[in-house]
Amino acid sequence: MSTEPVASTSFDKMATDKRYAASGEVPEGVARNMQASAAGEVLSPGFSVRGQFLEGRPSYLDMQATTPMDPRVLDAMMPFLTEQYGNAHSRTHTYGWEAEAGVERAREQVASLIGASPREIIFTSGATESNNIAIKGIARFQRAKRRHVVTTQIEHKCVLDSCRWLEAEGFEVTYLPVGSNGVVDVEAVRAAVRPGETALVSVMAVNNEIGSVQPLAEIAAVAKAAGAKFHTDAAQMVGKLPFDVNELGVDAVSISGHKVYGPKGVGALYVRRRPRLRLEPQMSGGGQERGLRSGTLPHPLVVGMGAACAVAEAERERDEVHVRMLADRLLGGLRANLSHVGLNGDEDTARRYAGCLNVSFACVEGESLLMALRNIAVSSGSACTSASLEPSYVLRALGVDEELAHTSIRFGVGRFTTAEEVDMAVELCTRHVTRLREMSPLWEMTLEGIDLKSIQWSQEH
Repeated sequence: MSTEPVASTSFDKMATDKRYAASGEVPEGVARNMQASAAGEVLSPGFSVRGQFLEGRPSYLDMQATTPMDPRVLDAMMPFLTEQYGNAHSRTHTYGWEAEAGVERAREQVASLIGASPREIIFTSGATESNNIAIKGIARFQRAKRRHVVTTQIEHKCVLDSCRWLEAEGFEVTYLPVGSNGVVDVEAVRAAVRPGETALVSVMAVNNEIGSVQPLAEIAAVAKAAGAKFHTDAAQMVGKLPFDVNELGVDAVSISGHKVYGPKGVGALYVRRRPRLRLEPQMSGGGQERGLRSGTLPHPLVVGMGAACAVAEAERERDEVHVRMLADRLLGGLRANLSHVGLNGDEDTARRYAGCLNVSFACVEGESLLMALRNIAVSSGSACTSASLEPSYVLRALGVDEELAHTSIRFGVGRFTTAEEVDMAVELCTRHVTRLREMSPLWEMTLEGIDLKSIQWSQEH
């Protein structure tokens, strides 16, 4: 029985899957919505899953929160969900051998995507667990001699919380600021590391809220010169932009399955073997995954992640062109139709992932706009902290004014986003931003060039 994770019929199925339709072919639901918009109505465009059109679903433009599973990934997973369901750690019968073969094939696929050896890949439950293992594991292994960690103020919450956990254990953590474009200064990293004292430098590859791309190779060189290890949370970069562990010189890399069109509940941690990276396991158990991550592997999810990485490696360049085109179309459309539209992060896509657009609309409350855009799935920031009404700590770290931070919306485009969805987003944003601004007493003052910060509001006592 074959254990190849990508079925031979997958590419044939693409021919009938609406998500692979050419951008010139407008799905029926989107066409109805565009016609309704012209008539002043708002209808949901619907949503396609494996060629089946579902009514009442908003257009999905929140790709930094999660990505839809690629149909080819599901094809790869199905045999391991229905027939090859053995425990990958059972070495005495066919079922275990089949599952193990699927896992090892997936390990090769993940490794190939990032230029690593399969023996350097550890499977986890996701990037959050990978970050915890890397940060706590590396620091704790060196605590007898090195008790200093360097990171940035805009890391994912699981990284910041892991660092705070280390602080409670007696480690000292330096939280570096970033520039207004969200990029950390390499010289600031150089000034922060302490030869003989710094155990770890952890800087994310691409920020999940503003898309800023960090100079990983330069930071890795600084860390190495100080004798420190370098870890990066690359959940938002791997599979979307070029990434090679040897070219970058990183020691540990966290990866998420559901950020590369794979399943949720699975991730990976790259751990360099030469020179060997030593870290302390954070979970006790059967010693699976080279003793670094105990527990029975969910091999259908692992197979799915491997297939997602294989697809990403084959199609990354095409995806990158597609995403850049749609992102330019979205931002250009918003700026052509609306004034006072700001992009949080770097305008230059050499320092920002094009598929992440964090946009501020002056004099418009972001939460109000989110409620108005019920036919578009977007967010006001990280999915992990979206329940909070506080302005994003990432935007605050950039120096964005608190009022302007409250007006921000994050748009995420990806592999399956269509030009029609982008055009609809521009149209609906234009309509609702204009309406909300007309209701704001501050909008006229803004148009007149009045600095709202200079106004002293009277208070009744």
